[in-house]
Amino acid sequence: MSHPSSSFEWDELQFRALSEDLAADQRWSTWGSVERLCRGPEPRPAWLVTSSAAIDTDLGILKTGKEADVALLERAVPGDPGQACLLAAKRYRSTDHRLFHRDTGYTEGRRIRNSRDTRAMARKSSHGREVEAGLWARAEWDALKRLFAAGVPVPYPVQIDGREILMEFITDQEAAAPRLHQTRPTASELDSLFTQLLDALRRMAGLGVVHGDLSPYNTLVAGASDPDPRLVIIDVPQLVDLVANPNAYEFLHRDCTNMAAWFTARGREVDAEELFGDILGHAW
Repeated sequence: MSHPSSSFEWDELQFRALSEDLAADQRWSTWGSVERLCRGPEPRPAWLVTSSAAIDTDLGILKTGKEADVALLERAVPGDPGQACLLAAKRYRSTDHRLFHRDTGYTEGRRIRNSRDTRAMARKSSHGREVEAGLWARAEWDALKRLFAAGVPVPYPVQIDGREILMEFITDQEAAAPRLHQTRPTASELDSLFTQLLDALRRMAGLGVVHGDLSPYNTLVAGASDPDPRLVIIDVPQLVDLVANPNAYEFLHRDCTNMAAWFTARGREVDAEELFGDILGHAW
């Protein structure tokens, strides 16, 4: 008698043999090749495709940044319309190809557990450069998982593979969700968005962390054309520890000032100092 999984394995082998030559912008799904700790938290969303028969198709660049690019990726099982999803693929550049290096103020208080890696980075060796290149990707991955688990509105973290993070693609109906600064909300929508922002900042403070670079340019509005839009916070690799980092309170004050200025300019009066004090009151 054959092993219970042999039929599935044979079907998969047949499928891969028939589709051996993928296009230049395609690859087999990397879900099965990454370690379990490099996959998103459970329970996983129903929309996520985890089949080993899926193909990842790169659909083009969504955003080009100074340290990373974000591409739109489709993960789908050919011939099965029910198994397809769109993902945002954030790909950090190597240190040799970055156009920007974040202020070391963000990394104060962080530790690298491997002393060999620390020495290699100090020597600027090839291994050290590779370690440094992956630090920000790993930092963002860890931050996304932590924030998502705490109920902070961030994209669902799907997986990390080297310097590439796959995460939920935030949409506004069928298009990419706009950034907050691109929207023109009504008075009631402004109230809703600010309430969501306040809750998110309080939750982060409760975790003892600060975004550190928060602005209307790295917050998205899902369903911006709906009566109840949803605020989503992105770009969190520099997440700052309130206790370990001596610059944390300065960064938090700047975050509050940036967001208060935008809401006030749109007609929803927000006092930056009051917001700062409120958030500090929720810090552990």
